[in-house]
Amino acid sequence: MKTKESQNTPTLKKYYNVVKNGLFLFGLRNRLANIGIDINPYYWVEEEYKKCEVPKIKDDASQYTLKYLTHDQIKSITRHYGTYYKDILQGLEKGQLCVGLEHHGEIACYTFIDLKDFEFKGRVFKLKPHEAYLLNMWTFNAYRGKNLAPYLRYQTYRLLEERGVTTKYSITQYFNKSSIKFKNKLNSKNHFLYLSVVLFKKFQWNFTLKTY
Repeated sequence: MKTKESQNTPTLKKYYNVVKNGLFLFGLRNRLANIGIDINPYYWVEEEYKKCEVPKIKDDASQYTLKYLTHDQIKSITRHYGTYYKDILQGLEKGQLCVGLEHHGEIACYTFIDLKDFEFKGRVFKLKPHEAYLLNMWTFNAYRGKNLAPYLRYQTYRLLEERGVTTKYSITQYFNKSSIKFKNKLNSKNHFLYLSVVLFKKFQWNFTLKTY
């Protein structure tokens, strides 16, 4: 028979992992954003500013297939984004690409690629022909802990090189320690620390806090 302590263990472990991975402040920021107080410090990051080795998957790599995902596949697997689902569809309409790892017919993880100028929290980022912006990295629960995110990102770099794209950028939220950790595996480098403040979707500011 399960004791009260054993029943609470999964919940306690979940909160422990949140604190251990530095996601408490990240979650708090997201909760404040949900009520209209969006305070978002973030890095402008160059990924693989110097070549890195292929990250090793904690699984049989031969079981994973790298592929561009179709619009139907993307629509099917991105519904977990909730209110951001509409933004994802708009990105596709503007020409964003999506690359994923497939495992026995199931998408294990994916990331998006933008090759055009874009706006983030009121700040406009202009991309040159040899530059790309990588966004919306996601690994499904069943495949977490296998080091798939850095592996997929690395393989995406190689696909971009075939298109003549040699410089890869992304945005990392300051409090998202998990994202910072995985990008560090790929020889990423911060160029700027920005601060976006949006109040009740009416008032918006964007500041440069630090240049590296």
